[in-house]
Amino acid sequence: MTEKNGPMDKVVKEEELHATHLFDWCWKDKKPTTHACNKAGTIENVLKRSEIFRDIAGKNQDKELVIVKDGKLISSHFPCCLIKQNESLIVKYVKAVDKAKRPVSGSHHRQSKVAPDKLVMFHVLPKGGKNVANIMRNQVLKTDFQIITVYAYKGEKVKNALKRDGRFLNTIFKKYCVLSHESNKKETEMSSIVDFLDGETFQIILLNRSQPPESQPGSLDETDMNASQRSDSDVNQDPPQQSTASNSMNDSEPKEKSMLENIFAIPDSKMMQKHLSSQFKDLVKGKKTLQGSKLSRIQNLYRVEYGKNVETCMEVKTVKKLMDISHSVCQVRINGKPAGSGFLLFGKYVITNGHVVKDIYNDGTKQLNESVTVHFSFESLDQKEFGEAVKEVAGFEYSRDESGHMYDWALLRLGADHKLPDVLLTKTHFDSRPNSGVICIIGHPDGGVKKIDPCVIVLPESRNQVAERHQRENPEGVLPENPHYSKNQEPIQVVTHRFFEDVKNDESIRQALTYESCFYFGSSGSPVFDEHCNVVAMHSGGYCYRNARGQNQSVIEYGYPMSSIVEHLVVQMVERSRLDVLKEYLACPNARHQTMMTNLKKLVESRDLTAFYSAVNHPVVRSNESLKTFFKLLTQTEEVPMDI
Repeated sequence: MTEKNGPMDKVVKEEELHATHLFDWCWKDKKPTTHACNKAGTIENVLKRSEIFRDIAGKNQDKELVIVKDGKLISSHFPCCLIKQNESLIVKYVKAVDKAKRPVSGSHHRQSKVAPDKLVMFHVLPKGGKNVANIMRNQVLKTDFQIITVYAYKGEKVKNALKRDGRFLNTIFKKYCVLSHESNKKETEMSSIVDFLDGETFQIILLNRSQPPESQPGSLDETDMNASQRSDSDVNQDPPQQSTASNSMNDSEPKEKSMLENIFAIPDSKMMQKHLSSQFKDLVKGKKTLQGSKLSRIQNLYRVEYGKNVETCMEVKTVKKLMDISHSVCQVRINGKPAGSGFLLFGKYVITNGHVVKDIYNDGTKQLNESVTVHFSFESLDQKEFGEAVKEVAGFEYSRDESGHMYDWALLRLGADHKLPDVLLTKTHFDSRPNSGVICIIGHPDGGVKKIDPCVIVLPESRNQVAERHQRENPEGVLPENPHYSKNQEPIQVVTHRFFEDVKNDESIRQALTYESCFYFGSSGSPVFDEHCNVVAMHSGGYCYRNARGQNQSVIEYGYPMSSIVEHLVVQMVERSRLDVLKEYLACPNARHQTMMTNLKKLVESRDLTAFYSAVNHPVVRSNESLKTFFKLLTQTEEVPMDI
């Protein structure tokens, strides 16, 4: 006779069929994969039925699986029955926390057939309130995602659902924390049942540091919940995976108990206890009489405050390299007044955004109408520093291509009366746009001294959530810096709504690198570095507004990919017959010349090749080996190895 809820019974439950539903899942920038599911289980186990997913998972064994549903992050043990027909999921892998400390793994959460009406879903912001801001085990989830979705069984407590989820720190269970409703701020205790939380969004806040209250009468406590899950014919939920340390402690409990039973009482221990207790009371009484600073000083010994997220921290060697590279960054001034930032690219040429000089530059006559200088050593307000005069704009582009991709750059040639810093082209690579991680911007925000800002990349699928967060944080409305939103004298709430909706729907930055930075006006043209100190973009703009207190804010900032800027720059030098500039560029050693040339050949083939073919026989080209090799590669039909 088979035991009830035995191993075979579990297997049968896991293989139970349900109505077939289709959903799409997508990995990185790949095309979506459609999956048909007709067996009960967790979303991770359902995905594991896909050979494509198993291959991806095998290559990311040391990372943590994250799944995005409707812009919100669900757990890997999320019930598949809650995935709607034709719904789309985004699959990612992020840096994992210590596996020994993770209480939950997708493989330890097997879902059998369970009706969706027995489940509820509620959402939690990944950053808690004051004094309990860090609530996530993996800090990447707090920086890269805006909303966490938690599923729960009707009748269970909030605390049980959050514990089973496994992504939250134990801090929120040890202190008196509650859920604060995102909009009306009404509070729900951890001991409350989850039945009325479906679809709502909350922030975890700290009421006080005391122990949390007992369970609400009538709700399922942890023991009842586990028993219910073990016996319910519709639900089969394994308990969360315990940490290695916890398991070892639990395994050793019987031994410790037997050892304690053999320990004898210390002679006269009761008398000693009374004596020590009396001394302790006198000590406490004496401390209470010390009013003011002395008591505050003692209390402050136990007070610890932590600030910025660890994800934006940098290794010392990286900071040292950035400090060395920063000498190539400059401030661009028009008639002596700050206008933007830039950096020495190669030779005597500084690159900045086209919009920094577009109002004083005539692209027809190729002339500047005002005086422009660049300043490399403006790092202190009281220092004496000299600027280098800009002789001409050697290259300029401020327009969109047919696909809507914006190009916004200007190449400035310096007179160079003084020795210039090292050029960035030899000190770093121009790499492709990173998909995630930390970046660093060096420039002159607000027209001030040179500054550095490490910040975290905002993923494309998270941009909407960032905009929504800014809108939630400004219930009084905002005043966009763009006059487009205020010229019609519309009510502030109407302007605010349109502004944030436009930010979410702006397709012009789909190719750009986006992030949240404190670099606003005056920083256009700053180089953006990845975690390996490679230049990945040029900081170009953002969506600025003033809040109700008149403070400058920005929803999101962006930079255009540096690799595509350099490719367009080289093509324009050929089309403008600026072989002198091209010669200096090719003479500057760079490890990524070969990669750039491959991409450049594809770009050239999509254009009119007349300028390129005519340049082949130019005397300057024929007298320079680098130029000859360059044009030979671009104008021949088959690629050949190139060594410049």
